[in-house]
Amino acid sequence: MYNAKVKNYQKEALKSRIAGADRYEIIQMLMAGAIEKMVFAKVAIDKKHLEAKSEHLSKASAIIEALRGCLDFDAGGEVTENLYALYSYMIDRLVDATVKNDSAIIDEVSALLKEIKSGWDAIPHEIREKTLSENGIDANVG
Repeated sequence: MYNAKVKNYQKEALKSRIAGADRYEIIQMLMAGAIEKMVFAKVAIDKKHLEAKSEHLSKASAIIEALRGCLDFDAGGEVTENLYALYSYMIDRLVDATVKNDSAIIDEVSALLKEIKSGWDAIPHEIREKTLSENGIDANVG
């Protein structure tokens, strides 16, 4: 009962964060969520909870797939093409991790995503606002 209440609270808190977030913040949340799912998958592998491992890796893959699907090839050029290839590689590696129950593969993918996230997190707020306004999006609304 307690766990259900905590999960419900967490779900509602996430909905509130998303409702007030701009596109940059949503991408940050997606990346953090994928990294978190990979941590959970590693724990599941260590505990031999293979069903939980599969569920967490599936969710991490779905998030990375969503990140890949959001890429703007018109605006991003070569960087976007490289990110697309890297996201595709990460998805393939997570399939390998699922099949092989290999935590080292999860570490590899997690490290790659953390590096992308650190670059994303380093984008100055002023640049974010400028980019959003250039695309006709109010940065304060989300």
